[in-house]
Amino acid sequence: MEDIIGKEVLDSSAMIIGKVKDVQVNAETNEMEAFIIGKGGISESLGLSNSDIVIPIDRVKQIGDKILLENEMEYAI
Repeated sequence: MEDIIGKEVLDSSAMIIGKVKDVQVNAETNEMEAFIIGKGGISESLGLSNSDIVIPIDRVKQIGDKILLENEMEYAI
């Protein structure tokens, strides 16, 4: 899971949403449930951003050099 943190996340239009800040894991199954995405920018690098996005793992289409989401969706803030 450490290799996922820091990867860029792109929506289905290849627009960058942000980078993975953390991964939510089910404590019982030890499986990934969601990615916590920071929107980026200078406030993010200074640790001032409170605008994280939660992306459920079932919305992920592909994980490679970048993480690609399946389609448009509303993001939980």
